[in-house]
Amino acid sequence: MKNNVLRVLSISAAALLLLLIVFRNHSPFGKANTSFASDKSKEITRIELSDGGKRLFLQKEGENWLIDGKSEARKSGILFLIRVLQEIRIKSPVSDDLFQKEIRDKGIIPVMVKSYHKRKLLSSFLVYKTTSNKSGNIMKRREGSEPFIVSVPGYDGEIGTAFTLNILYWEPFTVFNLLPSEIVNISFQNFSDPVSSFNIGNRNHRYTFSGPDGEITGFDSTLVTRYLSYFARIPLENWAFDLTPDEKKKTASEQPLYRITVISTDGSSTELSLWGRMTGDGVERKKDTDRLLGKTGKSDEFFIMRYFDIDPLIKKQSYFLTH
Repeated sequence: MKNNVLRVLSISAAALLLLLIVFRNHSPFGKANTSFASDKSKEITRIELSDGGKRLFLQKEGENWLIDGKSEARKSGILFLIRVLQEIRIKSPVSDDLFQKEIRDKGIIPVMVKSYHKRKLLSSFLVYKTTSNKSGNIMKRREGSEPFIVSVPGYDGEIGTAFTLNILYWEPFTVFNLLPSEIVNISFQNFSDPVSSFNIGNRNHRYTFSGPDGEITGFDSTLVTRYLSYFARIPLENWAFDLTPDEKKKTASEQPLYRITVISTDGSSTELSLWGRMTGDGVERKKDTDRLLGKTGKSDEFFIMRYFDIDPLIKKQSYFLTH
């Protein structure tokens, strides 16, 4: 009897140990299907994004990150993506009906995401962009896995935007980045008040100033110098990728509020046009008093600019005139 009791206890202990080993890292949905986040102890040095036949990779070179091994990537965009890759957690499962309605029926092609430490694969998963949830995504570990809504704890924004192959998103968010010595000419057009428009010429810090009616004397060269210095860093806030083709066409057909054209010493020219921006949906749409829509000839895409950033450039010719 004693031997039988010992045998039962040994078997029970072994079974309990086995259960502890099996469920130590247990996930209610199955660990193989839900371990989206990469190991924080391993530095991410390369990120690959692919969508159908398109592919983009971001790679760390020294202290910088490069886009496809060429141009420098925007640091804030990289840092946000790394945070997402390391901190994403499952928020809720997605039913077959919801996945069919939001993904399959709409023909949404997923973005394959892979992160590496040097040559070692840290994580890989599929991202299905959707507006059905606040995080802007539904994710799967692989094609045959269960779908989940995934989010970053403590972050209320949309993380789905971080998984884009649009190179514009990864480039620095800069409209102007010129020193005064690199500027030859500036033309500022105010379409709502044309008489306040002006033109500044710069030849080795010898300035000319003119308005719609011709050259103007008596301007303050100190204020002109200060104005040129503002072009050293004029950023955009974000790209307006959510504009529909019809909204883009309508905006482009309208006369802008302002147009700023800058010619550089290397002969290049940047023309920035600015329009009013509307926010909200349907009957709730209203004028955005904090931001404008902008566009240059370098891309067909519109971007969003804060008045806080662009306001130093929006002057009237009277600003420069001595009284």
